[in-house]
Amino acid sequence: MSINVNKLLISSDFYSVQGEGISTGIPAYFIRLSHCNLRCGMSTNFIKNLRKQGPDGLEDGEIFVGDLHEEGSATWTCDSTSQWLIRGESQDFDYLLNRWKDQGIYGDIVDGTIHLIWTGGEPTLPQQQKAISNFFNHWSQYDELYQVYNEIETNGTKYINDSLFSLLDQINSSPKLSNAGMPKKMTCVPRAIERIMEHENYQFKFVISNEEDIEEVFQDFIVPFNIPLKNVVCMPGLDSQEDFHERTEWVLEMSKKYRFRGLTRLHISAWDKTLNV
Repeated sequence: MSINVNKLLISSDFYSVQGEGISTGIPAYFIRLSHCNLRCGMSTNFIKNLRKQGPDGLEDGEIFVGDLHEEGSATWTCDSTSQWLIRGESQDFDYLLNRWKDQGIYGDIVDGTIHLIWTGGEPTLPQQQKAISNFFNHWSQYDELYQVYNEIETNGTKYINDSLFSLLDQINSSPKLSNAGMPKKMTCVPRAIERIMEHENYQFKFVISNEEDIEEVFQDFIVPFNIPLKNVVCMPGLDSQEDFHERTEWVLEMSKKYRFRGLTRLHISAWDKTLNV
């Protein structure tokens, strides 16, 4: 499925509330773009087999265990794979504008009351970056966009080019640790990380399950890149309400111990889901 930079390759889009990170609780419209350069919890062959199944082989919003997760070389699987891997439809730029007008939220997006959250997959893939920038060039012909608030969710492995960088009000980077089952050279890209740190409003958001994960966060990211702790957010690896309170309490205790910002995944507390809620 190729990316046309004059359209948006959208896997799903929906109005909700930001459930993670420093803007938790803010009304937000999520635009999930297709494709990703990482494969957390899954081998290349596993990905190929999923693609062979086609869209009918995966339920919308299905969460499954990847083969690296199952064999123990990863401790989690990307929960949005069923969305970005094989789902995606190239939409004309007016698609989103019309969706927002139909839902009665267009004005609230233009004035920044509702944040736009560009996610994926990986929205900083070069062609996706161009498509987002082209979308705003198109939109700006019809409205003043100075107050639109753009957040982007990125794995922090792709350099963000000037045309997109200048549009972003907030960068939410979620670097992947060794518990994703991939080599460090794929998940830690110095040039991309340093670029993020040039922005006036960024956060590095880590999913942690134990103190070994925290040690890795410090060893591979915070110390070598001199990331200020005020820009570090950690949250528990949650995908259900079952152990929500225990895991949230643990992260907050770790926050006290290590001085990072400890948060949780609010959408799981509310809806017991990780996708499209």
